[in-house]
Amino acid sequence: MPERRARRDLHPGAWWVWALGLAVAASRTFDVLLLGLVIGVAALMVAARRPVAPWAMSFRLYLWLGAVVVVIRVLFGVLLGGASTGTVVLDLPQVPLPSWADGIRLLGPVTWESLQRSFAVGLQLAALIICVGAANSLANPRRLLKSLPPALYEVGAAVVVALTLFPQLAESIGRVRRARRLRGDTGRNTRALRAVVIPVMEDALERSMRLAASMDARGYGRKGSASRGSRTLSGALLLVGLMGVCVGVYATADLTAPRLLAAPVLVSGFAVAGVGFWLSGRTVGHTRYRPDPWHGWEWFTAGCGVVAAAAFFGSYELDALTLAGLVVAALPAVVTPEPTSPYAALHATAAVPAAEGVAA
Repeated sequence: MPERRARRDLHPGAWWVWALGLAVAASRTFDVLLLGLVIGVAALMVAARRPVAPWAMSFRLYLWLGAVVVVIRVLFGVLLGGASTGTVVLDLPQVPLPSWADGIRLLGPVTWESLQRSFAVGLQLAALIICVGAANSLANPRRLLKSLPPALYEVGAAVVVALTLFPQLAESIGRVRRARRLRGDTGRNTRALRAVVIPVMEDALERSMRLAASMDARGYGRKGSASRGSRTLSGALLLVGLMGVCVGVYATADLTAPRLLAAPVLVSGFAVAGVGFWLSGRTVGHTRYRPDPWHGWEWFTAGCGVVAAAAFFGSYELDALTLAGLVVAALPAVVTPEPTSPYAALHATAAVPAAEGVAA
């Protein structure tokens, strides 16, 4: 492995593999303490290895989004009524529904057990969102797009907009808020909110579309030299493979689903989708300028995420195995190289004339 003290940015794919492994671990449990630890590991990694860049400032928005998801899930649990048995903590009048809505409750007694279940489900979804937010804050989206396989070049423009909209949104919010403070506008009422939201959304979408247009000018979105039959075959394989991946992921997350639909369908889906990717990328010729290296630290970071996911497959309760998996997932925060600072070169350049002046 390279020297630990040598600063360098890890491959963005390594951060995404790590984050997806942590997300898989979160999808395997409803234990509130374990989900809180997963969120803590993601926050620790962002605090320790987030680069100094505008696109890396969006993690706070993901935290707020996760909190909103938890609140909405709990409110839906109260609105749709709790379990029929348990400790009643809130006795609301039940709204009568027509006969065709049999089995659905609107309001009614809310039990402590139903609130706990709603909070745990909402926290699980929030943990998944925060894991994706951690990957978005750690991995440069433009460098990730440069590392995309050739099969994804035809949808490169759409991928650009999808991956950069949220980071651009966070950057736009900061820029608009600084502009309002410079103008002396510190209002926090509804009118001030409208004055912030509209320019932020417009600026974020405009910048993402401008980036997508520049990627399209560089060849993203072109069809290549493949025949119509070849494109149909590769598209069908990709569609079938991705459907298999979706079914496998759902069966893996749902512990009540048949195990035959979990790992076998998931592996088969990845295999079919891989063949489709290979067929689709075979006819697309492209070059990369200064491709990002994948060395020992990248394998280590990605492996830590895989180990965390595997630990939660062995157990989904708070025990030594899951705690060990989370400890391994947190290791890249302390042992991997720190990201490079965009201001290091400026400091070095400014230090040279200063040193020459002192010597003179």
